[in-house]
Amino acid sequence: MAERNSTGLLMMLEPSPVIAMTLPVEVREKVAELELELSEGDITQKGYEKKRAKLLAPYTPQIQGVEPSLQKDNRIQSLSQAAPPGSKHNKSRATNTRDERFRSDLHTEAVHAALAKYKERKMPMPSKRRSVLVQSSIEACTPPDTSSASEDEGSLRRAGRMVSSTPYQNHPAPNVEHWFNRVIQGSSTSSSASSTSSHPGGRGHATTAVLADLMAYTQIGVPVNSRVSSKIQQLLNTLKRPKRPSLREFFIDDFEELVDVQQPDPNQPKAEGNQMSPLAGEPLGVVTNWPPSLLASLQRWGITQPRSPCLTALDNAGKPVYTLTYGKLWTRSQKLAFTLLNKLSTRNEPLLLPGDRVALVFPNSDPVMFMVAFYGCLLAELIPVPIEVPLTRKDAGSQQIGFLLGSCGVTLALTTDACQKGLPKAQTGEVVTFKGWPRLLWFVTDGKHVVKPPKDWHPTIREANNEIAYIEYKTSKEGSTMGITVSHPAMLAHCHALTQACGYTEAETICNVLDFKRDAGLWHGVLTSVMTRMHVISIPYSLMKVNPLSWIQKVHTYKARVAVVKSRDMHWSLLAQRDQRDVSLSSLRMLIVTDGANPWSISSCDAFLNVFQARGLRPEVICPCASSAEGMTVAIRRPPESGVPPPGKAVLSMSGLSHSVIRVDTEEKLSVLTVQDVGQVMPGALVCVVRVEGTPYLCQTDEVGEICVSSGSTGMAYYGLPGMTKNTFQTIPVRASGGPISGRPFTRTSLLGFVGPDNLVFIVGRMDGLMTVCGRRHNADDVVATALAVEPMKFVYRGRIAVFSVSVLHDERIVVVAEQRPDASEEGSFQWMSRVLQAIDSIHQVGVYCLALVPANTMPKAPLGGIHISETKQRFLEGALHPCNVLMCPHSCVTNLPKPRQKQPEVGPASMIVGNLVAGKRIAQACGRDVAQLEDNDQARKFLYMQDVLQWRAQATPDHALFLVLNAKGTVSSTASCLQLQKRAERVAVALIEKGRLNPGDHVALVYPPGIDLIATFYGCLYAGCVPVTVRPPHPQNLATTLPTVKMIVEVSKSVCILTTQAIMKLLKSKEAAAAVDVKSWPMVLDTDDLPRTKRLQIYKPPTPEMLAYLDFSVSTMGILAGVKMSHAATSALCRSIKLQCELYPSRQIAICLDPYCGLGFALWCLSSVYSGHQSILVPPLELDSNVSLWLSAVSQYKVRITFCSYSVMEMCTKGLGTQTETLRLRNINLSCVRTCMVVAEERPRITLTQSFSKIFKDLGLSPRAVSTTFGCRVNMAVCLQGTSGPDPTTVYLDMRALRHERVRMVERGSPHSLSLMESGKILPGVKVVIANTETKGPVGDSHLGEVWVSSPHNATGYYTVYGEDALHADHFNTKLSFGDTQTVWARTGYLGFLRRTELTDASGERHDALYVVGSLDETLELRGMRYHPIDIETSVIRSHKSIAECAVFTWTNLLVVVVELSGSEQEALDLVPLVTNVVLEDHYLIVGVVVVVDPGVIPINSRGQKQRMHLRDGFLADQLDPIYVAYNM
Repeated sequence: MAERNSTGLLMMLEPSPVIAMTLPVEVREKVAELELELSEGDITQKGYEKKRAKLLAPYTPQIQGVEPSLQKDNRIQSLSQAAPPGSKHNKSRATNTRDERFRSDLHTEAVHAALAKYKERKMPMPSKRRSVLVQSSIEACTPPDTSSASEDEGSLRRAGRMVSSTPYQNHPAPNVEHWFNRVIQGSSTSSSASSTSSHPGGRGHATTAVLADLMAYTQIGVPVNSRVSSKIQQLLNTLKRPKRPSLREFFIDDFEELVDVQQPDPNQPKAEGNQMSPLAGEPLGVVTNWPPSLLASLQRWGITQPRSPCLTALDNAGKPVYTLTYGKLWTRSQKLAFTLLNKLSTRNEPLLLPGDRVALVFPNSDPVMFMVAFYGCLLAELIPVPIEVPLTRKDAGSQQIGFLLGSCGVTLALTTDACQKGLPKAQTGEVVTFKGWPRLLWFVTDGKHVVKPPKDWHPTIREANNEIAYIEYKTSKEGSTMGITVSHPAMLAHCHALTQACGYTEAETICNVLDFKRDAGLWHGVLTSVMTRMHVISIPYSLMKVNPLSWIQKVHTYKARVAVVKSRDMHWSLLAQRDQRDVSLSSLRMLIVTDGANPWSISSCDAFLNVFQARGLRPEVICPCASSAEGMTVAIRRPPESGVPPPGKAVLSMSGLSHSVIRVDTEEKLSVLTVQDVGQVMPGALVCVVRVEGTPYLCQTDEVGEICVSSGSTGMAYYGLPGMTKNTFQTIPVRASGGPISGRPFTRTSLLGFVGPDNLVFIVGRMDGLMTVCGRRHNADDVVATALAVEPMKFVYRGRIAVFSVSVLHDERIVVVAEQRPDASEEGSFQWMSRVLQAIDSIHQVGVYCLALVPANTMPKAPLGGIHISETKQRFLEGALHPCNVLMCPHSCVTNLPKPRQKQPEVGPASMIVGNLVAGKRIAQACGRDVAQLEDNDQARKFLYMQDVLQWRAQATPDHALFLVLNAKGTVSSTASCLQLQKRAERVAVALIEKGRLNPGDHVALVYPPGIDLIATFYGCLYAGCVPVTVRPPHPQNLATTLPTVKMIVEVSKSVCILTTQAIMKLLKSKEAAAAVDVKSWPMVLDTDDLPRTKRLQIYKPPTPEMLAYLDFSVSTMGILAGVKMSHAATSALCRSIKLQCELYPSRQIAICLDPYCGLGFALWCLSSVYSGHQSILVPPLELDSNVSLWLSAVSQYKVRITFCSYSVMEMCTKGLGTQTETLRLRNINLSCVRTCMVVAEERPRITLTQSFSKIFKDLGLSPRAVSTTFGCRVNMAVCLQGTSGPDPTTVYLDMRALRHERVRMVERGSPHSLSLMESGKILPGVKVVIANTETKGPVGDSHLGEVWVSSPHNATGYYTVYGEDALHADHFNTKLSFGDTQTVWARTGYLGFLRRTELTDASGERHDALYVVGSLDETLELRGMRYHPIDIETSVIRSHKSIAECAVFTWTNLLVVVVELSGSEQEALDLVPLVTNVVLEDHYLIVGVVVVVDPGVIPINSRGQKQRMHLRDGFLADQLDPIYVAYNM
């Protein structure tokens, strides 16, 4: 098949670098100035481009043959191989690959011109996994990485002294200039310009300036580090726009975000004509011998003309298989009618009664059996419901057909023997029940199953009464299937009208290429043909696929007078016409084109006439008609002999049509639609055109509307849908004055059109294909035509393209789906897609939201060819389309986002503070119980040091077991009593002093797995006066990422010695370790496995309690390693608070399933038991990998009342044991003993997880009140903890939109946009909390959002890091309010939250103040002037598709990047892109910039179960995620 060369319209040149370099200096300076203005936001992108083009215009060579207006931008590249200037004339005739329904040379040229005019935007290509792509040499495309994150990007927000512990290490800065030189020499292929990267230091700036200069003229793209980063870089360039002002606290606007409503353009064209008057067809002629009903006609022909042929069926070779005569039709129909009424019974009751509905399931290749069944049903007074043959249980639209059958009460299906054998069977041998279908009895209508009626039985042939004759199915735009009822009189009247309009006469031969079960195929080929005794030659679809010329050959062979076809059939015959020279179409008097309502059918008609005029086809024979299932035939062009006006054509402005206005377009050739008339109104019908929406007012003469028809030959109703029936079949059109135009009801036909000159009807589209975007109407068929006119067409299949709209963010969005050819290249398809977007944008002035290509033969097909649009849309929305290429353009087509939030320039005084009120609200301040009143101060003073407590316990209760450690089997692997712990600690201390020669104050790293060793060595360090630092040991299977963190903590904490086990000691010095770190630089390593027994030791006494007790290191979710200093006083104060809150004493047992390395987890594991004397059952979380129920079994076995766990443990139990509660109950696991189960966390409570956990284990006796959360952070390990007394945690519901504006607004449960938030436990004794404004540092009122500040004896005393720049972080631990109580010293937690006084009372009888933590301030994303919490966006995304296992979001410059883990198969990867984009737009009013689909487990999660979003971001920018797919939304 020859491809059409594109015409010479696209010859575009790119200015060569030589021209760029010869620009005068002043011009270059002006361009540089413009660049600067653009980067600082002083000028819009559009303004910049305009000015720049003007500056460079004199230096751009004029392009021959293209008008200057097409050269708007000197950067346009040639979009396709331009043809040589003279090639237009010697173009070959073979326009074969084109789908002629949508073909028009004029349109194709318009598209080419539009594309040439379009400034080509550089679009970053999506990237697929390497396994899918052949990768080019890295060396050729990856520059040395200068920096993985620039300093102003917030990755080091608190990082003055904190070291980022990212596993992705930075590279040393390379020689930048050398890299540029390489790029400039050899980068004709690099994909885009980037002048946004800036690196600190003068050299970098200079280079950047040079680079920007180069870019401005030569368009040479510099790929930044790796494929991913350079793609993002490109995307940034596409989206450059003025920067938004930064966020500020005081706003005048209300937070109610209003979606921007598109205001109508005052200059849009409006209808100016007079009001139309209804148009009447000629009256129905009175025929003397016209039969009283269709059955009477059948009886007459069956008896008087029994040998007359009625229907000839053909096989797949085109040979006639069987000719049904009128006599046979009459006798076989009677047999079937008798059998149905008398021979089918259940429990001696007849199965069918007159008026029952019966399904007709016949293949398209068997018209004879269908016709017999149809008339058999009519004779038996049953109502036939013809449907398609279901081939599989998952046929497109099959479920909806089932719904129709169910609502019609169908219990019996008629079919043929061959068809019944081909249906899918159940194991019993019966036909399966298809999804959504009612239970059916299948009856085969072949001869041997029907009975000859007795001589005295005659069917009753009544006059046409108002009963239902048959039900025709129709699929709506949304995909629901409705049954349209047609009455006997309407069926008769329609046959009458068709006979009159088409001039049918007896014994004429008619060739029917259409589906005979419905629509025009049924009306002409089954009903009217019997009325006027015609002979129908039925051409099956299967034959057309094999031989597209078959219908023309049959017209020739049978000298057919009429052929009923679709424009598709005409197009197919053009493809094969060269094979046949000897056919003649001179016998045809009418070629009825039944989809004349498709405006693009004109091109098929013209092309067909061009070719076949030489074979005897007369131009006036082509008769387009317009019909719909509701209105039946509305208009048809009459055959020439009936003396009608000549056919008409209209060239209409596409832009006018989008405003529903008819403008005949002459000048602008780019966006026009040429339509042909569909003839005159049917005899006996009254037609008018009404407005599409709202009250059905009559249209003006130059306005497009929906065609309504009033006649005796339309459908009656939608079966079982009275409301929809009233709207469609009983419309009363009204004049502008408000009065009805006629007393008769009208039927809406769902055809869009107008009445033109000579009372000819013109159709420009259908309601089904109507898409209203931004108030303008576009027709799906028009958009298809534009897409198909984009050359070259070798990437997709022409006939397999679907266009529909989906509703996202209060407007329709256009989606285009096409089937990609198997041999199409990724690059080529992507280029074609981007050009389709540009063409549609130019011609229709509308943006495409999503363009998807699916693999060949995967789009849902309609039963007789063509794409099943509603099913395609359904799959798209469900994420079941499985595309292989997706291009989303939300940036260009979502124009109704709420305005970005702007800060107001004038700010008055922050607020008035009077007494304890801020601006009329109680100050948000709360405190836990007073420690002084709660306990005997002497005892508190006695034990200021943990080592003293241990000594005292070893003397007082030497054999009391403090710790039990469980292994995966649930058995005790080790224990420690007070005395044992004391002795082991002493041995460690001696080893440190004697073996290690350590001095008091030296730092010691403890690298142990969770267990007694860790606790003993901790106290050993305190005994020796050393400062312990607990470090999680490296993972033996994953040294590369875990060992560098160990090394970093050891170095940053300045540890002079490492204590560990022999096994880990070997690991630290192993060959594998050497690959990850420098093993020679470890400090002294001592193993504590076999320490000798020692003499008593003099325990070190610190001079003051403020001295450093231990260092607590942890990596924050921002990827920052922060160590905090805990003094002896703070350590014992922390233990005291926990003891009081949880009522801990020696006879208590608590179970702990936490990591013991930092924060509250460490305190509970190592400190709390020693201080309070209770017994701790320690369950290392790692053991749950091999036995998920370990922790819950332990809780049950030891009847524990208080237990602590982490979110990761809770999630493991929920996922791993969710379905096994019955098994656990049989193992006697009982959780009714648990009074409080606390999740140790440094984040907003995960209410969904805690609720699922409570629900699942309720069956095992877990009280719904037991589960609660704690809250701690770096500055204070434990701010809140539920404890054993005090009111239950409360839950509130916040408006998420208000939260983005940093306001708290309570709403009812279940409100739209609501977010449930649980209190983070009770504030600990001795802890004071205040909520402070993040900017003014003043206190805020009750229920106002601000930063949580905390003051307590157990606050950490500061960060411990290498650099000692204390100034930067002094205020984290040591800050004061700017007004109000300005004396108290507070620590800033870095978390946003609010306090709310509840109606509950706490232990002291006071009203209870609840603290709600909203999220970490560092993690929030500032977008569009609002503050978003990543978790909220992630929750929406995870909800959008069942295969999304996990999600994480982060920003990169002004782009939102969404990373999703795909738990399904890789073919689902691209389904997620539109769904993720949709849900984030709908819920958060944000446009996603990049969607990255990765394998499960790629999103890094720390031991506390928190997502490490910054690590993920670094990995993404360094291209280390190995994504399945990366989509860049335009």
